[in-house]
Amino acid sequence: MASIELKGISKSFGDMMGVERLDLEIADEEMMVLLGPSGCGKTTTMRMIAGLVEPTTGDILIDGERVNDVEPRDRDVAMVFQSYALYPNMTIYENIRFPLRMRGVPRDRQDALVREAARVVQMEDYLNRKPKALSGGQRQRAALARATVRHPRVFLMDEPLSNLDAKLRLSMRAELKHVQRQLRITTVYVTHDQIEAMTLADRISVLDRGRIQQIGTPDDIYNQPANTFVAGFIGSPPMNLIAGRTANGRFTRENCRVDGIPVDGTREITVGVRPEDAYVSTPEEGHIQGRLYGLEPTGDQTILSVDVGDQLFTVKADRDFRQELDSPLAVRLDVSRLHYFDGATGERISVRPS
Repeated sequence: MASIELKGISKSFGDMMGVERLDLEIADEEMMVLLGPSGCGKTTTMRMIAGLVEPTTGDILIDGERVNDVEPRDRDVAMVFQSYALYPNMTIYENIRFPLRMRGVPRDRQDALVREAARVVQMEDYLNRKPKALSGGQRQRAALARATVRHPRVFLMDEPLSNLDAKLRLSMRAELKHVQRQLRITTVYVTHDQIEAMTLADRISVLDRGRIQQIGTPDDIYNQPANTFVAGFIGSPPMNLIAGRTANGRFTRENCRVDGIPVDGTREITVGVRPEDAYVSTPEEGHIQGRLYGLEPTGDQTILSVDVGDQLFTVKADRDFRQELDSPLAVRLDVSRLHYFDGATGERISVRPS
């Protein structure tokens, strides 16, 4: 297939910088997810790889070849968008076959390629139907088959699951991962949904305001966030971020005191706590004292929102936990699993070994 390399890529739109000095290497057969909020530059980056947007500065290489001046149709990339973009007057068979006709693939090969692509996404029984007769998930699978039928070097996906309901997104995530692994096509996947990113990616590139904040495996991003932006963006519910001060191994702020902090010196820091690393406690053993602001039973767990003065702190509690709202609640933290960030820059702090 193909490797992709972006070297110092920038894209400006007048006075607005959409992407700024972006460097990224994507390995052959890798699924790289570009993750970030709306307007962070992820779709612009993908469109530059496709050739639909011209970079202001920098180089784009596919398999070591600079493709800045190569037309989109000659880059051998395939795209899947939010909208299925199927031709309503054509059958699914004709929709899947369309890219082969456009590229002049011999007619005697087309049928085998179409049926193989349909088999991979489990659409063999729907080839004679038209798009209006299919469900949203079936239409998205048909769009995947059309994109993969000619075995492109690169597969580009721009939030392809965002129009599906929650249950269908779950099944389609598994489908996408299976298809990508089976076809072994280098894939760039754009999403603002961190659950999609965590479940699909070999590696994730987290973007904010046109710049890469961190690149790593899902485990790297979750367990070692590079800064408070990444820490607060990844996780469901996201990480709690508590600003305060540390001195002599003790972190303090209003309604919070934690001993055994492995941060040297006296300084302003932000402590990060995953909701699953916080537990309902007695006042004597609790690190945080607050009041129960919200209680959300979800079946397998109960999500608690605790008012600690100037912010809400989230805890994943036992599925059977119940307590009156606005009543006192103490929270104990797993100190061995806390994260530490510089209070001024938000960058991760290297701590002394425990």
